[in-house]
Amino acid sequence: MLKEEDIIEKVKKENEEFRRLYEEHQRLEERLEEFNKKRFLVSDEEIERKRIQKIKLYGKDRMAEILSNYKTQLNE
Repeated sequence: MLKEEDIIEKVKKENEEFRRLYEEHQRLEERLEEFNKKRFLVSDEEIERKRIQKIKLYGKDRMAEILSNYKTQLNE
């Protein structure tokens, strides 16, 4: 049976949507880290941080769905 990391790498190679979501997730994580390094955020920054979190969460949910479908296919 494949490990989770192996499955992710395989799906990244085979599924363009997953690869795009994964790369976007990485970029958004970097942007969130920039906000988290700041001691205080002005209101526009706080709004942007929350927007990024929502986009990131949607992407993570979609990636989980794609992975679940892939694992189901493996077990068939």
